[in-house]
Amino acid sequence: MNERLITALFALPVLILSIVLPYFLPNYSAANWLFVIIAAAALVAGLFEFYTLTKTLELKADASTAYLGAAAFFIAFLFDAPTKTPDLLLLTIALFVIAVLVTQTFRFQKDFTKMLTGIGVTILGVFFVVFLGGFLVSVRVGFETFPGLSTKLLGFFFLVVMGSDTGAYYVGKKFGKRKLVPKISPNKTWEGFVGGILLAIGFAALSTFLFFPELPYQVSIPLAIVMSIVGVGGDLAESAMKRGAGAKDTANILPGHGGLLDRLDSLLFNAPILYYFARFYF
Repeated sequence: MNERLITALFALPVLILSIVLPYFLPNYSAANWLFVIIAAAALVAGLFEFYTLTKTLELKADASTAYLGAAAFFIAFLFDAPTKTPDLLLLTIALFVIAVLVTQTFRFQKDFTKMLTGIGVTILGVFFVVFLGGFLVSVRVGFETFPGLSTKLLGFFFLVVMGSDTGAYYVGKKFGKRKLVPKISPNKTWEGFVGGILLAIGFAALSTFLFFPELPYQVSIPLAIVMSIVGVGGDLAESAMKRGAGAKDTANILPGHGGLLDRLDSLLFNAPILYYFARFYF
Protein backbone atom coordinates (compact mmCIF):
# COMPACT_ATOMS: atom_id res chain seq x y z
CA MET A 1 0.00 0.00 0.00
CA ASN A 2 1.55 3.31 -1.07
CA GLU A 3 1.94 6.41 1.09
CA ARG A 4 -0.88 8.20 -0.73
CA LEU A 5 -3.45 5.58 0.31
CA ILE A 6 -2.12 5.30 3.87
CA THR A 7 -2.48 9.06 4.37
CA ALA A 8 -6.02 8.93 2.99
CA LEU A 9 -6.96 6.09 5.34
CA PHE A 10 -5.97 8.20 8.34
CA ALA A 11 -7.34 11.57 7.17
CA LEU A 12 -10.63 10.59 5.51
CA PRO A 13 -12.40 9.16 8.59
CA VAL A 14 -11.86 12.44 10.47
CA LEU A 15 -13.08 14.49 7.52
CA ILE A 16 -16.12 12.25 7.03
CA LEU A 17 -16.99 12.48 10.72
CA SER A 18 -16.78 16.29 10.62
CA ILE A 19 -19.19 16.34 7.65
CA VAL A 20 -21.82 13.88 8.91
CA LEU A 21 -21.80 14.70 12.63
CA PRO A 22 -24.41 17.52 12.41
CA TYR A 23 -26.68 15.22 10.40
CA PHE A 24 -26.79 12.65 13.20
CA LEU A 25 -26.85 15.27 15.97
CA PRO A 26 -29.21 17.89 14.50
CA ASN A 27 -30.13 19.37 17.89
CA TYR A 28 -26.52 19.73 19.00
CA SER A 29 -25.27 23.05 17.59
CA ALA A 30 -21.66 22.34 18.55
CA ALA A 31 -21.60 19.46 16.04
CA ASN A 32 -20.68 21.99 13.34
CA TRP A 33 -17.51 22.95 15.14
CA LEU A 34 -15.44 19.89 14.23
CA PHE A 35 -15.57 20.81 10.55
CA VAL A 36 -14.97 24.49 11.35
CA ILE A 37 -11.89 23.64 13.44
CA ILE A 38 -10.50 21.35 10.73
CA ALA A 39 -11.13 24.05 8.11
CA ALA A 40 -9.40 26.68 10.25
CA ALA A 41 -6.36 24.45 10.80
CA ALA A 42 -6.15 23.55 7.10
CA LEU A 43 -6.41 27.18 5.97
CA VAL A 44 -3.78 28.36 8.45
CA ALA A 45 -1.44 25.58 7.32
CA GLY A 46 -2.15 26.35 3.67
CA LEU A 47 -1.43 30.04 4.21
CA PHE A 48 1.80 29.19 6.01
CA GLU A 49 2.87 26.94 3.13
CA PHE A 50 2.05 29.67 0.61
CA TYR A 51 4.24 32.21 2.38
CA THR A 52 6.99 29.62 2.84
CA LEU A 53 6.88 29.10 -0.92
CA THR A 54 7.22 32.84 -1.59
CA LYS A 55 10.30 33.02 0.65
CA THR A 56 12.27 30.93 -1.84
CA LEU A 57 11.84 33.82 -4.30
CA GLU A 58 12.72 36.35 -1.59
CA LEU A 59 9.25 37.89 -1.81
CA LYS A 60 8.74 39.69 1.46
CA ALA A 61 5.17 38.95 2.53
CA ASP A 62 3.95 40.47 5.77
CA ALA A 63 2.72 37.32 7.51
CA SER A 64 1.56 39.08 10.69
CA THR A 65 -0.79 41.43 8.81
CA ALA A 66 -1.88 38.54 6.60
CA TYR A 67 -2.88 36.31 9.52
CA LEU A 68 -4.85 39.13 11.13
CA GLY A 69 -6.67 39.67 7.84
CA ALA A 70 -7.20 35.93 7.48
CA ALA A 71 -8.77 35.80 10.94
CA ALA A 72 -11.14 38.63 10.04
CA PHE A 73 -12.21 36.86 6.84
CA PHE A 74 -12.68 33.54 8.64
CA ILE A 75 -14.93 35.14 11.26
CA ALA A 76 -16.97 36.83 8.52
CA PHE A 77 -17.49 33.48 6.76
CA LEU A 78 -18.30 31.85 10.08
CA PHE A 79 -21.33 34.13 10.28
CA ASP A 80 -22.18 33.49 6.61
CA ALA A 81 -21.31 37.04 5.60
CA PRO A 82 -21.65 36.42 1.82
CA THR A 83 -25.42 36.07 2.26
CA LYS A 84 -26.40 37.47 5.64
CA THR A 85 -24.12 40.53 5.73
CA PRO A 86 -22.49 41.01 2.30
CA ASP A 87 -21.69 44.62 3.15
CA LEU A 88 -19.63 43.39 6.10
CA LEU A 89 -17.67 41.11 3.80
CA LEU A 90 -17.00 43.96 1.37
CA LEU A 91 -15.95 46.17 4.28
CA THR A 92 -13.57 43.44 5.47
CA ILE A 93 -12.02 43.26 2.00
CA ALA A 94 -11.63 47.03 1.82
CA LEU A 95 -10.15 47.36 5.31
CA PHE A 96 -7.74 44.49 4.70
CA VAL A 97 -6.41 46.00 1.47
CA ILE A 98 -6.09 49.41 3.13
CA ALA A 99 -4.31 47.89 6.14
CA VAL A 100 -1.82 46.09 3.92
CA LEU A 101 -1.09 49.21 1.89
CA VAL A 102 -0.55 51.36 4.97
CA THR A 103 1.55 48.86 6.92
CA GLN A 104 3.77 48.09 3.94
CA THR A 105 4.35 51.79 3.32
CA PHE A 106 6.09 51.96 6.69
CA ARG A 107 7.62 48.47 6.49
CA PHE A 108 9.55 49.15 3.28
CA GLN A 109 10.91 52.58 4.19
CA LYS A 110 14.48 51.38 3.70
CA ASP A 111 13.86 49.79 0.29
CA PHE A 112 10.69 50.71 -1.59
CA THR A 113 11.74 48.63 -4.63
CA LYS A 114 10.29 45.50 -2.99
CA MET A 115 7.13 47.12 -1.69
CA LEU A 116 4.86 46.20 -4.60
CA THR A 117 5.83 42.53 -4.56
CA GLY A 118 5.46 42.45 -0.77
CA ILE A 119 1.96 43.89 -1.02
CA GLY A 120 1.07 41.54 -3.85
CA VAL A 121 2.06 38.28 -2.15
CA THR A 122 0.58 39.36 1.19
CA ILE A 123 -2.83 40.04 -0.34
CA LEU A 124 -2.72 37.11 -2.76
CA GLY A 125 -2.02 34.57 -0.02
CA VAL A 126 -5.03 35.61 2.04
CA PHE A 127 -7.40 35.77 -0.93
CA PHE A 128 -6.16 32.56 -2.53
CA VAL A 129 -6.25 30.42 0.61
CA VAL A 130 -8.59 31.96 3.20
CA PHE A 131 -11.04 33.99 1.13
CA LEU A 132 -11.74 31.17 -1.32
CA GLY A 133 -11.63 28.44 1.33
CA GLY A 134 -13.89 30.41 3.65
CA PHE A 135 -16.88 29.67 1.45
CA LEU A 136 -16.78 26.07 2.69
CA VAL A 137 -17.16 27.33 6.25
CA SER A 138 -20.24 29.28 5.16
CA VAL A 139 -21.60 26.14 3.51
CA ARG A 140 -21.27 24.36 6.84
CA VAL A 141 -22.99 27.03 8.94
CA GLY A 142 -25.21 28.90 6.51
CA PHE A 143 -27.61 26.43 4.90
CA GLU A 144 -30.84 25.70 6.74
CA THR A 145 -33.25 25.38 3.81
CA PHE A 146 -34.01 21.86 4.98
CA PRO A 147 -32.41 19.60 7.61
CA GLY A 148 -29.10 18.08 6.56
CA LEU A 149 -28.58 20.28 3.50
CA SER A 150 -25.12 21.47 4.52
CA THR A 151 -24.04 17.88 5.20
CA LYS A 152 -25.29 16.75 1.80
CA LEU A 153 -23.63 19.68 0.04
CA LEU A 154 -20.28 19.03 1.70
CA GLY A 155 -20.54 15.29 1.11
CA PHE A 156 -21.24 15.89 -2.57
CA PHE A 157 -18.45 18.46 -2.77
CA PHE A 158 -15.70 16.31 -1.30
CA LEU A 159 -16.77 13.18 -3.15
CA VAL A 160 -16.70 14.98 -6.50
CA VAL A 161 -13.51 17.00 -5.99
CA MET A 162 -11.51 14.22 -4.38
CA GLY A 163 -12.92 11.73 -6.86
CA SER A 164 -11.79 13.95 -9.72
CA ASP A 165 -8.30 14.27 -8.23
CA THR A 166 -8.09 10.50 -7.64
CA GLY A 167 -9.33 9.63 -11.13
CA ALA A 168 -6.92 12.06 -12.76
CA TYR A 169 -3.98 10.72 -10.73
CA TYR A 170 -4.50 6.99 -11.23
CA VAL A 171 -5.82 7.08 -14.80
CA GLY A 172 -3.02 9.45 -15.77
CA LYS A 173 -0.44 7.26 -14.07
CA LYS A 174 -1.73 4.08 -15.73
CA PHE A 175 -2.75 5.29 -19.19
CA GLY A 176 -1.39 8.81 -19.54
CA LYS A 177 0.54 9.50 -22.75
CA ARG A 178 -0.51 12.89 -24.10
CA LYS A 179 0.66 15.76 -21.91
CA LEU A 180 -1.95 18.30 -20.88
CA VAL A 181 0.18 21.40 -20.24
CA PRO A 182 3.78 20.15 -19.95
CA LYS A 183 5.30 23.59 -19.33
CA ILE A 184 3.15 23.99 -16.21
CA SER A 185 2.68 20.45 -14.93
CA PRO A 186 4.68 17.79 -16.83
CA ASN A 187 2.90 14.86 -15.15
CA LYS A 188 -0.65 15.83 -16.08
CA THR A 189 -2.12 14.19 -19.15
CA TRP A 190 -5.27 14.40 -21.23
CA GLU A 191 -6.06 10.81 -20.27
CA GLY A 192 -5.88 11.77 -16.60
CA PHE A 193 -8.01 14.84 -17.27
CA VAL A 194 -10.75 12.68 -18.81
CA GLY A 195 -10.39 10.08 -16.06
CA GLY A 196 -10.91 12.78 -13.45
CA ILE A 197 -14.08 14.01 -15.13
CA LEU A 198 -15.47 10.49 -15.47
CA LEU A 199 -14.88 9.63 -11.82
CA ALA A 200 -16.36 12.98 -10.79
CA ILE A 201 -19.47 12.13 -12.82
CA GLY A 202 -19.62 8.71 -11.19
CA PHE A 203 -19.43 10.12 -7.67
CA ALA A 204 -21.98 12.83 -8.49
CA ALA A 205 -24.44 10.18 -9.71
CA LEU A 206 -23.70 8.06 -6.65
CA SER A 207 -24.34 11.05 -4.39
CA THR A 208 -27.72 11.70 -5.99
CA PHE A 209 -28.67 8.03 -5.69
CA LEU A 210 -27.45 7.41 -2.13
CA PHE A 211 -28.10 10.55 -0.13
CA PHE A 212 -28.88 13.63 -2.23
CA PRO A 213 -32.14 13.07 -4.18
CA GLU A 214 -32.82 16.81 -3.90
CA LEU A 215 -30.00 17.25 -6.44
CA PRO A 216 -31.22 15.31 -9.52
CA TYR A 217 -28.87 13.71 -12.03
CA GLN A 218 -29.50 16.38 -14.66
CA VAL A 219 -28.07 18.93 -12.20
CA SER A 220 -25.50 16.97 -10.20
CA ILE A 221 -23.65 15.58 -13.24
CA PRO A 222 -23.15 18.91 -15.10
CA LEU A 223 -22.14 20.50 -11.78
CA ALA A 224 -19.57 17.73 -11.24
CA ILE A 225 -18.13 18.28 -14.74
CA VAL A 226 -17.74 22.01 -14.06
CA MET A 227 -16.15 21.33 -10.68
CA SER A 228 -13.72 18.82 -12.16
CA ILE A 229 -12.58 21.28 -14.85
CA VAL A 230 -12.30 24.15 -12.36
CA GLY A 231 -10.33 21.87 -10.04
CA VAL A 232 -7.81 21.23 -12.80
CA GLY A 233 -7.49 25.00 -13.19
CA GLY A 234 -6.71 25.32 -9.49
CA ASP A 235 -4.20 22.50 -9.66
CA LEU A 236 -2.45 24.08 -12.65
CA ALA A 237 -2.37 27.52 -11.01
CA GLU A 238 -0.73 26.09 -7.90
CA SER A 239 1.68 24.03 -10.04
CA ALA A 240 2.73 27.20 -11.85
CA MET A 241 3.44 28.87 -8.49
CA LYS A 242 5.56 25.91 -7.40
CA ARG A 243 7.50 25.89 -10.65
CA GLY A 244 8.17 29.58 -10.26
CA ALA A 245 9.54 28.89 -6.79
CA GLY A 246 11.50 25.84 -7.94
CA ALA A 247 9.60 23.52 -5.58
CA LYS A 248 8.09 20.10 -6.25
CA ASP A 249 5.60 20.33 -3.35
CA THR A 250 4.57 23.14 -1.01
CA ALA A 251 5.59 20.95 1.96
CA ASN A 252 5.91 17.29 2.95
CA ILE A 253 3.39 17.20 5.77
CA LEU A 254 1.18 14.62 3.97
CA PRO A 255 3.16 11.54 2.86
CA GLY A 256 2.43 10.78 -0.78
CA HIS A 257 0.52 14.04 -1.22
CA GLY A 258 3.04 16.78 -0.45
CA GLY A 259 1.73 19.75 1.50
CA LEU A 260 -1.78 20.71 2.51
CA LEU A 261 -1.85 23.38 -0.16
CA ASP A 262 -1.18 20.67 -2.75
CA ARG A 263 -4.46 19.08 -1.69
CA LEU A 264 -6.38 22.30 -1.17
CA ASP A 265 -5.88 23.88 -4.60
CA SER A 266 -8.84 22.28 -6.38
CA LEU A 267 -10.97 22.57 -3.23
CA LEU A 268 -10.25 26.29 -2.94
CA PHE A 269 -11.21 27.04 -6.53
CA ASN A 270 -14.46 25.09 -6.20
CA ALA A 271 -15.60 26.37 -2.79
CA PRO A 272 -17.28 29.58 -4.06
CA ILE A 273 -18.80 27.65 -6.97
CA LEU A 274 -20.51 25.23 -4.58
CA TYR A 275 -21.63 28.02 -2.28
CA TYR A 276 -23.24 30.24 -4.89
CA PHE A 277 -24.70 27.30 -6.79
CA ALA A 278 -26.41 26.17 -3.59
CA ARG A 279 -27.61 29.68 -2.81
CA PHE A 280 -29.29 30.04 -6.20
CA TYR A 281 -30.55 26.45 -6.49
CA PHE A 282 -31.89 25.82 -3.00
